[in-house]
Amino acid sequence: MPTPPSSSDYLANLLDRGYREDPWHGPPTDELLRDLDARAAAARPIAEGHSIWELVLHMTGWQGEVQLRLGGASPTYPAEGDWPEVGEPTEERWQAARAALQASTERLQAAIAALSEEALDRRVGVARDRPLGAGVTLRDTIQGILQHNAYHSGQIALLRRALGV
Repeated sequence: MPTPPSSSDYLANLLDRGYREDPWHGPPTDELLRDLDARAAAARPIAEGHSIWELVLHMTGWQGEVQLRLGGASPTYPAEGDWPEVGEPTEERWQAARAALQASTERLQAAIAALSEEALDRRVGVARDRPLGAGVTLRDTIQGILQHNAYHSGQIALLRRALGV
């Protein structure tokens, strides 16, 4: 009988599935971004809403923050900020933003897979702070970033529909 995957392997696989494979909730994030140009990614079809590009930067930053937490860092907001500015919406910068999201996903996946079962039960921060995602276990933190990514991927899908792309 094959050995079942460890919890960390399972969670790392879920991250990958949500990004590039076949998640239960809809298209993977990579597929949602694949054929978008910079103009569409920077568009705001909902006046007070975020653009797809902003969502990509936000997801990238939070994945980096979670990776730091897995390594023992104290919880804080991403170094780039919660909602980084897009800046000049050029095609080169859009492709770089997509590549950064992919790279942060791969780094986070590797960091998750490297965790022991015992490490998954380690607490991140001391007090519960919902906006910061602190005061929970690493397992909860990983589940949180999976939910975060699924939520924002759903927003990307809706924004694509609103843009007609």
